[in-house]
Order: sequence, then structure tokens, then C-alpha cells
Amino acid sequence: VTKLKMPGNFRSLLDQQMFGPSTQDLAETDFPVQSFKPKVQMPFKRIPGQNPRKVEEERRRRLYLTFDIAELLASKGIDSNQLMPRHYDPDNIPPIEETKDSVFPIYLPLKVFDNDEYDCRTPEEWMSLGLEPGSSDRKPVPGKALLPTDDVLGHEDPKSQELIYKWIDVGVLDYDKETELYLVHKTDKKGLVRDEEGRPILNGGMTREG
Repeated sequence: VTKLKMPGNFRSLLDQQMFGPSTQDLAETDFPVQSFKPKVQMPFKRIPGQNPRKVEEERRRRLYLTFDIAELLASKGIDSNQLMPRHYDPDNIPPIEETKDSVFPIYLPLKVFDNDEYDCRTPEEWMSLGLEPGSSDRKPVPGKALLPTDDVLGHEDPKSQELIYKWIDVGVLDYDKETELYLVHKTDKKGLVRDEEGRPILNGGMTREG
């Protein structure tokens, strides 16, 4: 009986092996799987001729992934960068020929026009999507937020004329009932929600030390 001899380039041999496509989800993510599932208003037990609930959820999930809020607004002639009110500058008022519809600049915040009567989920239900079965930690919930590209100036003066606002992928960390505001964190280049030390942000960023 001879002992098995391991080749020196064993690791490179493994990397060269190709087994074809896999059904395993190889992409790393900080979001729970259920946070991407759309809400479906249909019974769990289907009647003959009706699509199963899981099939309807998957169809809607794929449909919603094809939508982009920036493109949808642009198709209606809305510039997302103009949705945030800016400081009024009387010295730099554009001439009437350059203004599209109104001479006056935008000065009303978006929350004035917000209506949550037809929302499919309450804020508490949205945040509960970050809870995975068997885990006490609440992960971020994926979303899009209209945020300034410059984080430093955006925190100092969110109404600055120099800021450019875009729809950015974020992880929703928490919700404040009193202010009715969500706490969000921008995703990195890999689509992850991490802190300065590269650790996943859990429970809205609240640590055990408070």
C-alpha cells in the first residue's frame, strides 16, 4: 500500500476544473432573501387554474427588478436632481426663456406630497423584512434613496446649489415614528452595507454597548 501523494499544484488544478452553471447563489449580500419578495394578495391555497403563490411572487419579483425609478421619472420629464429644494439665490435667477414650466424655483419638500394610504406595507412591516428566521439580528432592507453624491457637503448643507442628487442603492437600517424618517446607509461597490471597519451593519447600527 502506497501513501497518496498530493501534487504540488493541487490548488491550481482545482481552479481549472469547470463543472458548468450552478444553482447556488454565489453572490455575497447583506440583505435577507425574503426582503426581495413582493407582497402578494392571494390565498396560500390555490384553486384549480390559478397560479401558485410562489410562482406569482417570483414573476412579480422579476418584473419589479426591471423597473428603475430614475428612468420612470425621466420618462415623465422629471429631473431627479431638481426634486430637492435648494437655497433661493436671487442673483442667479435663470431667464424666463430657460425655465421650462415655472419661473419660481422648487421650494416645497417631497414629504408635502407624500401619501401612504396606498402603501402595500407599513414602516414596521418593511423593517421586519430584515429579520431572518432563527436569528435575533435585524439586517438592512434594500431600497433606493434620493441622496447627494457628495456626502460631506450633503450633511453640512443639503440644500446647497452645488450638490447633485441621484437615486442611490441603500440599506434601510431603522425607522423613526416621531419624525417619520428612515435611516439609510449607502451600499458599497459590491452592494454591501458595511461600517468603516468592513463589518455588516445590524440592528440599525446599534451595538451591544448602546
